[in-house]
Amino acid sequence: MIKSMTGFGKAEFEVSNKKITIEIKSLNSKQLDINTRTPALYREKDIIIRKAIAEKLVRGKVDFNIYVENLGDETNSKINEPILKGYYNHLSEISKDLGLVVDHSTLQSAMRLPDVVKTEYETLDETEWENIYSNILSALDEINDFRAKEGEALETDILGNVESISRLLKEVEPFEKQRIEALKVRLTDNLEALKMNGNVDENRFEQELIFYLEKLDINEEKVRLANHCEYFLETAKQNGSSGKKLGFISQELGREINTIGSKANETNIQRIVVQMKDHLERVKEQLLNVL
Repeated sequence: MIKSMTGFGKAEFEVSNKKITIEIKSLNSKQLDINTRTPALYREKDIIIRKAIAEKLVRGKVDFNIYVENLGDETNSKINEPILKGYYNHLSEISKDLGLVVDHSTLQSAMRLPDVVKTEYETLDETEWENIYSNILSALDEINDFRAKEGEALETDILGNVESISRLLKEVEPFEKQRIEALKVRLTDNLEALKMNGNVDENRFEQELIFYLEKLDINEEKVRLANHCEYFLETAKQNGSSGKKLGFISQELGREINTIGSKANETNIQRIVVQMKDHLERVKEQLLNVL
């Protein structure tokens, strides 16, 4: 079963007066590349998050984000009253000495001075984390479902192209006998053109002909290409990550197709080879996104 590396998963929920949104997006990549963006409160769990992503998604470029919206009246930022009052009184005295008016702007100036606003760092509650982690797993399951659906479309296209290569391979056979006869005629015509026909040893001529035929024989390549196509189709139906393996098999398909093309020495077979290459390029392009 082919799965895509492209996917998207999302989870939204409320916990501890917070609205938390988890978003996970994955694209194709040769390896697993994880990028996480989480609030400072949850960064201590980064290793656990990465491990869960690696187990569930296996491969791809993954962007993981946690967004937090505070729903309550509480805030981590607090005004340090003693320091603010000290600043305000000091600024008021200076303003009076300089003959300036003491008003709300004096308070605004004091608010901007160092240490007036202090941030109290909260600690992560384990119950809250368990809720978050459960939703992370749900988002990962959602992205895997997305990948599976995308994989169905990929599978139809990829297998269709491989089957087309198998079909085209069968079309080569009728032109092989024609190719042999054409080669024999060409060699004979060349000998006649050189006016050496009467001095040619027929046995030697047959030996040379056999030599050329063996050199241009494509039966082994045809058998290997047919086997590779069958192996590709079998591998594509297996569970698990098969993208890399299918990529290796497609390379073998390319080698056999290229060899058939170089040995063909016949216009119709070469045209079929060009069509095979076209289907193989489509396969390789789609395999870039297969898990």
